[in-house]
Amino acid sequence: MMKKIPIAIVDDKRLLRNSLKEQLNFSDDVDVLFLAEDGADFLQQMEKLNIEKRPLVVMMDIEMPRMDGLETVLIAKEIYPDVQFIMLTVFDDEDKIFEAIKAGACGYLLKDEKISVIIKSIKSVVEDGAVPMSAIIARKTLNLVKLQTPLVKDVLTEEFDYQLSIREMSILELIVDGLNYNEIAEKLFISPHTVRKHISNIYDKLHVSNKTAAIKIALKKKWF
Repeated sequence: MMKKIPIAIVDDKRLLRNSLKEQLNFSDDVDVLFLAEDGADFLQQMEKLNIEKRPLVVMMDIEMPRMDGLETVLIAKEIYPDVQFIMLTVFDDEDKIFEAIKAGACGYLLKDEKISVIIKSIKSVVEDGAVPMSAIIARKTLNLVKLQTPLVKDVLTEEFDYQLSIREMSILELIVDGLNYNEIAEKLFISPHTVRKHISNIYDKLHVSNKTAAIKIALKKKWF
């Protein structure tokens, strides 16, 4: 018998996250390690866990107080690159899908999916590296890719203007130098939270979802 897949659930609706936990824990395939009420709560709980105690998959809501799902995934993928995030949300609009993909989400499911579909999606992410999506989301994503093709081409051209601010360029240079969030905060006399916000803006403007991709662009452009 295979070991259960450790997961976490992040959602600001207490009844929903508790209900989802109960349903998932009936499965022989999934073990819910902990629940979090928003992104900040999730990151705080993750910091307390040893690496062997961390979830492999996180079911992440999008719209939450303090720190929403998109910002949380963007930050968490930088800190925990091996953790996979499946967005579980009521939103099916193109902007949310695109932002989730850019942030680093590996799947996008609607909250009205059957529990069997959610479990199957979790397993497929871990076992096959799949990208699970609700049917309606898959269709929208296909259309989104078609619509975004000119933008992707623009991003790859030398003439594309990324329009980074002076502060963002300073932070990007420190990222290239290998500094982490806290070290950048100390050097620039700002809070780590402000650094995260700037880095989120940098990723957004560069159309990337992680540090490595941002550094590649900076080096290719010979900015520093």
